[in-house]
Amino acid sequence: MKLKTLLVLSLVSLVGGAVSPVAAADAPREVVITANDAMQFSLKEITAAPGEKITVKFSNIGKLPKTAMGHNWVLVKPMSAAELNSFGMACMKAAPEYIPADRSAVIAHTKILGGGESDTITFTAPATAGEYPYLCSFPGHFAMMKGKLTVK
Repeated sequence: MKLKTLLVLSLVSLVGGAVSPVAAADAPREVVITANDAMQFSLKEITAAPGEKITVKFSNIGKLPKTAMGHNWVLVKPMSAAELNSFGMACMKAAPEYIPADRSAVIAHTKILGGGESDTITFTAPATAGEYPYLCSFPGHFAMMKGKLTVK
């Protein structure tokens, strides 16, 4: 057994709970990302192992309403800067969630959030190593609000 799993099992037994080694090892890794009224993500890069389960806890810590300064977190397949720009432009026409009807490029996404709102999603990192862009698809935000998931 891995040391981390043994540690979790030891801690659980101390507090009287029960967990299987498989459940502890398969638990998704939690990543916390915030967005604000200055159109910034708190985290611009995430690294993951191929096939790793990840839970993104995303919060809009701004004060403005969703209609004025909504934010989401959208992870997409690898693409060039020009393709990412085209994707962002297509999102602008897809109100109210700003995710295009053709979701073939989308790996995972949260809903659009207004100030003070949160959303949580769990996904499996792609099996192929590479850089996977993420962005906010609210109209006009994708130019400033972006980052990458590096799978290695």
